[in-house]
Amino acid sequence: MGLMNDYISKRMSANELEQELLVLIKKYNEHRKTYLLVMASALGKPIPDVVLSQEDFYMVADMLNDLDGIAKVDIYLETPGGSGEAAEEIVEFLRKEFEYVSFVVSGEAKSAGTLMVLSGDEILMTKTGSLGPIDAQVKIGRTTISAYDYMEWVEEKSKEADAKKRLNPFDATMVAQISPGELKGVNHALRFAEDLVGKWLKQYKFKHWTVTETKKTAVTEAMKEKRAKEIAKKLIDHGKWRSHGRSIKIKDLEEIGLRITEIEKDRILKDIVYRIQIVCRLLFSTTNIYKIYATEKDKILKSAVQTHETPRLPRNVKVPDVAELDQKCPQCGKQHKIYAKLANNKQIDKDFQAQGFKPFPNDNKLVCDCGFVMDMGGIRNEIEVGTGLKVLAS
Repeated sequence: MGLMNDYISKRMSANELEQELLVLIKKYNEHRKTYLLVMASALGKPIPDVVLSQEDFYMVADMLNDLDGIAKVDIYLETPGGSGEAAEEIVEFLRKEFEYVSFVVSGEAKSAGTLMVLSGDEILMTKTGSLGPIDAQVKIGRTTISAYDYMEWVEEKSKEADAKKRLNPFDATMVAQISPGELKGVNHALRFAEDLVGKWLKQYKFKHWTVTETKKTAVTEAMKEKRAKEIAKKLIDHGKWRSHGRSIKIKDLEEIGLRITEIEKDRILKDIVYRIQIVCRLLFSTTNIYKIYATEKDKILKSAVQTHETPRLPRNVKVPDVAELDQKCPQCGKQHKIYAKLANNKQIDKDFQAQGFKPFPNDNKLVCDCGFVMDMGGIRNEIEVGTGLKVLAS
């Protein structure tokens, strides 16, 4: 039986999955003798906040601040990418606080996530893990395109104009729409990622590279800088990878000169890391959680507020004793009739439950028959702010 089926067969609740994640992180720490932070995003959920942003920096800083006596930290990272500036801030924070930083990739760490991973003293990956090209994505007019592709096209047209002393009407029209400021901005966006990777690889990843693998000769700072720049240029080369979403695996990374620690070679570590990945996936697929930050001691789970009908309050009643609403499960579409009790009156429970209503969940988690868990915390807050009353337990 696969690990996913193993967890599904246990029919674990969201709370149980959350606790399982903390247990796995503790096992990871004991095995690796380090301190692990899981930082995972639900890649498939159409929520703008899924991408890496400045808020992630604040979360990481909060969860890893003031860890006295801890010199090594590992970051389990899964992200579709996002802000390169946020990635830079997170890396600078980690490097200020810890002597040795490693990144663990078993899912996807793309774009800005790849930037972060390349700052690690060690990069640990499973066979399913992947990084991505680091070419910046820029908005030109109404279209988002690769900065590398854009600059390559501009340079191509510049050479064509020099050689032929003219451009065809279509290209001439396109070039005429490019402002010097826009061109400079695109170039800066492209060089930003290249410069960061070149600096971080030399400073951190190659810090421990002292002799060459074949000839066993001493590695100089100039050799480290040259290798770092070569790797950075290859990773921004959109022509090589063809797609910004391309999955770059262990073999690809080793072919361009990066040494990767293969997790599969450690049986115990492999089991722990894959279990962490699966527990995160189950939390994402069975709840409205879309971001997870977790250590063995603490967790922060960000949830999307479910769309719902505005809670209905009794008309012409100054002090309501109940609010009712319909909550639709986003996974299976089932409608749940919910009542929130605002007065300590047992008759409310009898009357509404007789009509097929469910009481507002005390832990704010409404579990559908399909297994999906809906976070009702935002709705509770809306009711309490709107009425000035607390939702009572039924």
